[in-house]
Amino acid sequence: MPLTLYNTLTRRKEPFEPIKPGKVRMYVCGITAYNYFHVGNARVFVVFDVVRRYLKWCGYDVRYVQNFTDIDDKILKRALAENSTMEQIAEKYIAAYFEDADRLNILRADAYPRATHAIDGIQRLIHELEQQQYAYAADGDVYYAVRQFADYGKLSGRKLEEMQAGASGRVDEEADKKKDPADFALWKAAKPGEPFWESRWGKGRPGWHIECSAMVRDELGESIDIHGGGMDLTFPHHENEIAQSEAVTGKPLAKYWLHNGFINMDGEKMSKSLGNFRLTRDLFANYDPMAFRLFVLQAQYRKPIDFTADALDAAVSSWKTLKEALQFGTQFAALPGWQSAATDNLDQTVVDRFNEAMDDDINTPIALSVVFELAKALSREGNQLVHQGKPDLPVEQLQRQWQTFASLINVLGLTAAEPQVSSDVVIMGVLAGLTGVVTIAEPEGLSDAAIEALIQQRQEARQSKNWAESDRIRNELQSQGITLIDQKDGVTRWHRN
Repeated sequence: MPLTLYNTLTRRKEPFEPIKPGKVRMYVCGITAYNYFHVGNARVFVVFDVVRRYLKWCGYDVRYVQNFTDIDDKILKRALAENSTMEQIAEKYIAAYFEDADRLNILRADAYPRATHAIDGIQRLIHELEQQQYAYAADGDVYYAVRQFADYGKLSGRKLEEMQAGASGRVDEEADKKKDPADFALWKAAKPGEPFWESRWGKGRPGWHIECSAMVRDELGESIDIHGGGMDLTFPHHENEIAQSEAVTGKPLAKYWLHNGFINMDGEKMSKSLGNFRLTRDLFANYDPMAFRLFVLQAQYRKPIDFTADALDAAVSSWKTLKEALQFGTQFAALPGWQSAATDNLDQTVVDRFNEAMDDDINTPIALSVVFELAKALSREGNQLVHQGKPDLPVEQLQRQWQTFASLINVLGLTAAEPQVSSDVVIMGVLAGLTGVVTIAEPEGLSDAAIEALIQQRQEARQSKNWAESDRIRNELQSQGITLIDQKDGVTRWHRN
């Protein structure tokens, strides 16, 4: 089955066929840099990180672009409140974005254009719209004449009569300048004390929607394969992007429009206006970022998610299962016959099941069920290795299962490694040569070498019949979370609890 994606524009699933075979140009709307991003934003970034990873897994050459809005009414309001500047506020929260996104193991985009770096492209696009009579100037402002674009509303399915200007929290303060209430600002005349750029219309700054149209064009061209974002951006932001871009180029802005569903808080859509949103970095104080990532992926991306403590706790438990399976890889690697370098000898039957799920509009819940089956099988083999000294499966088959698991979990962006690991922490279980690298940081506490040394001391005490010292060492290790297993052949095995 070929990859199919639900296209918001056509309101149906469609086979994915990029404009240029083998190449994908993909744009996702990023943050407005005036605050730390919230869990609703985090879902957007996780979802499209997985879409990108899967496209690469399928062999596509993907160019992924995500913008930063660094000039906006909200940024200026925050700067005024903090006695700062627009530039300082934007830099602060862009840096914070990278910190939080890295903890969620979100791959860096190929480009991060900023609105303030795209002013020339923005002004050029507005001028072209004006020349083609899709835009008009009014006292230093420039507005888009919505009724000039016959297809306006085709993405959201709204009729022009039902639409309201100033949607999505953008305040319409210049209604008296507009020819039609539905028209929206492309360029705003600067108010006293605001930052501005010189233009043919006077000193001013860009409107919100025109920024993305210009940045898509500058970075990816006139038509792209995938444009993504949260469902809340369908109207007016993405609707307005289409109107701006397609009026000038006469070409589709994007072939596929993908939108993820909301995160609901206590049964209500999460939003800043309702005051029920939660910052992602606050969540990290109590939950492993990978548990939150797993929480997001346990729902199909277009479906709403209920954000509750019970749901998060369940994700924590589920992540523990996957993480333990990852950690067994360090023990498997010590088996005779285990190849130190990873190969691409994966279990194709399992890979096919995973791909079948992901090909069905990125159905991560079904894909995860395949991964969990592997994790549980690996955990059983790991327990056999700990308690019996050898797994039930032949080493070659076990390695195939392990590498399949490591590859698939990497497609979903789940990793047991901390984003930043200090130089004195030992990194174990590295599998190179896959789509990425799975690394497993050694747990805090005694190092492997220290444990082996204590076990040797205990063996010497047992040989001297110093049972008190032998028990003391066992108890000391037990207090550190290390369980010893004395086998019949005299060898003592151990594992971390």
